[in-house]
Amino acid sequence: MTPRKPTIARKALSLLALIPTLATVIVVNRPIVVFARDRYHEFSINRQSYKEKYGHWSLLPVPEDFRVNAIHAALLRTGKVLIIAGSGNNRQDFEAGTFRTVVWDPATDRFSQVPTPTDLFCGGHTFLPDGRLLVAGGTKSYEVLEKDIEHAAGVMKIKNESPDLGSRVFPKGTEFLGPQQRIYRSRADVTVPAASKMWHGNRMMVHAGEAEVWVDAVEPGDGPTVAKPAQYAIAGLTGNDTRNLYGIAEKITREKQEYGGDKTSYEFDPITERYVRTGDLVEHRWYPTLAPLPGGDVLAVSGLDEFGRMLPGVNERYRTAERRWVPAPGLRRVFPTYPALFLTRDERLFFSGSNAGYGSDTEGRTPGLWDVRTNRFQPVPGLLDPKMTETSSSVMLPPAQDQKVMILGGGAVGDSPNSTARTAVVDLDEPRPAFERGPDLPHPTRYLNSVVLPDDTVFTSGGSSGYRGGPYRGKTRSDLLTAQIYHPDERAFTTAAAPVVGRNYHAEALLLPDGRVVTMGSDPVYDRRGRDPGTFEQRIEIYSPPYLFRGDRPRIVGGSATLRPGRRSVFATPDPERIRAARLLRPSAITHGTDVDQRSVALGVHRIPGGLSLAVPKDRGVVPPGWYMLFLIDGGGVPSPARWVQVLKD
Repeated sequence: MTPRKPTIARKALSLLALIPTLATVIVVNRPIVVFARDRYHEFSINRQSYKEKYGHWSLLPVPEDFRVNAIHAALLRTGKVLIIAGSGNNRQDFEAGTFRTVVWDPATDRFSQVPTPTDLFCGGHTFLPDGRLLVAGGTKSYEVLEKDIEHAAGVMKIKNESPDLGSRVFPKGTEFLGPQQRIYRSRADVTVPAASKMWHGNRMMVHAGEAEVWVDAVEPGDGPTVAKPAQYAIAGLTGNDTRNLYGIAEKITREKQEYGGDKTSYEFDPITERYVRTGDLVEHRWYPTLAPLPGGDVLAVSGLDEFGRMLPGVNERYRTAERRWVPAPGLRRVFPTYPALFLTRDERLFFSGSNAGYGSDTEGRTPGLWDVRTNRFQPVPGLLDPKMTETSSSVMLPPAQDQKVMILGGGAVGDSPNSTARTAVVDLDEPRPAFERGPDLPHPTRYLNSVVLPDDTVFTSGGSSGYRGGPYRGKTRSDLLTAQIYHPDERAFTTAAAPVVGRNYHAEALLLPDGRVVTMGSDPVYDRRGRDPGTFEQRIEIYSPPYLFRGDRPRIVGGSATLRPGRRSVFATPDPERIRAARLLRPSAITHGTDVDQRSVALGVHRIPGGLSLAVPKDRGVVPPGWYMLFLIDGGGVPSPARWVQVLKD
């Protein structure tokens, strides 16, 4: 009997019958499959050939007592890393007065706690010429969301029209009587200066003294809401005081109350590892940039005031020699918060467009060159996706003598879900500089961190496509477990090893003296399921670039501890013939993706018996005074461990 050939239908039925069995086998054996896949991946990334091409990541064991919400990070001239949390974006810690700072020593992996006097969360910082870190501003009050506001509130401006009776003090709880006889109470003590007498021609005028304070309605609900400007009487006053002293409020509502800025200022001493109080800021500032100036002073730019309002272009100067802040009325210019400002060869400040989240969506966002002697601003055109510079990254490409700045990624204003993969580069040496498009990032990216490496490349890692790692194009989380190395000479990215930990908002990365890169922080808006609030990422991960796996490294075995602009200094090295370049890298001080300190400066190299004679550029706009890491780089792009040197003022 001739067997019948199976029909297509019978084959299909047979295959369908096998599907449940195959599915069962896959489900039962899935842990084995996943285990095997993970073991193979671990094997692959630990091969020497892989490390030589892509580098390698490792997690840093952090003792539980030293795990903090890393909001700010800076590399000190001792080689240690300062990690500032302040209240760490944690309201309970803020209200409890629990503010934290940790110092980590990469050479020993030891940690220590530093007493933190006020809430430095979301302040600004930059290095001073002597290696101290100037830290100013921070948090005076936390935001209150609209849904949590039971009592209408607003900012009360108290006026004093009497020039003769001195300043007046109104304690916390002072009552103000408003429209419809509603009562409002102040949140804090406030001192109102006396009015001042001023002559205008032949006429003497009295200008009222004034001070501001938060007030809250005594009665809950919408009844005490006042939507337009109104005048308020101060309870308990008698006689002429009832006419001379009063309050004015633009509005009293149940709208969201933003974070309020602080005005305290400190210099962190890297030797004693303590904060040293300086004179206060002129203005309260939250989310400011502290931009170093060529002579060693510092400019504080932008931020929110103590009531959560954008400072309207009011900037100020830190006189380093006097350790005090002074107004800078001639430098009135509006920027969004945490603007990326880079010191240029001609001693202007270049605003790349990068910023971190507050401010007008139209005013102050144009990239350009700001002359801080004349207050003139030269716009720089050509940037693709110009409305997606918020939460972008910017970096002065190495070496600094080339005067090229790169902007990478970014998103639309606020909590927009839109982001961009765009990069662009501008040559500031051009008479009319303009951005030119660079290679795209692998994905649209916010919160990217960019670190200048000693081999004239830029390492970029982390970020997310969505707002704070949240939803993006149907996914509940959008952290990007990717890393790239940008090669300025080729205008191209190469792939680097992928990190294990995702990083988005409140993440940092910086170069260590041994050539590694440390990454920390991240503050996702949601958890992995995309439903509940996220948890701050306290793990620290370290990237070892490919150059650390390419054989023996050059060494610096002696030399001067100080350098002068425009002069040469001698450094000893066992193999001067193998050295092709020398670089000074200014250490990072980073928060919210903004790092205006880091830069790489090329030194002239002249070989001498037993060492090198290195020439320092003379332009203080290229090499501002301060402490730097000196790296020697061989012909294969392998850098030495760093030697700390101080560039003195010219």
